Amino acid sequence: MEQTIETGELFQKADWKKEKHVPVIECPDMIKAEEPCEVKVSIGKEIAHPNTTEHHIAWISVLFKPNGEKFPYHIGQFLFNAHGASIQGPNSSTVYTHHAITTTFKTSISGVLLATAYCNIHGLWVSSKEITIK
Repeated sequence: MEQTIETGELFQKADWKKEKHVPVIECPDMIKAEEPCEVKVSIGKEIAHPNTTEHHIAWISVLFKPNGEKFPYHIGQFLFNAHGASIQGPNSSTVYTHHAITTTFKTSISGVLLATAYCNIHGLWVSSKEITIK
């Protein structure tokens, strides 16, 4: 039997001040056309997300959908691979990747930044932020 899944069912949304899984996008609301715009995305800004072998953020992806265009552009995919695991077992390493990124992009059209993240236990999360060209 074939199962149909709508993308809205896959991605969870919430207020990042009350939920530790939501990507928090930090960048200017208005930018100049064709000038580099620094974007920071973190998880758990107000409530810390665990970063253990058993429970962690595996990746963050950043996309930009210009107004009037059908598809978004994929700005970057950022993987977090160190969660305390070692040959001695879970949470026995001293190396942990922090689930936050900084990247830069430029555009000449206003649009929406999208950040998605994947928690190995609680699935896919998404947030967005409008960017306006001055």
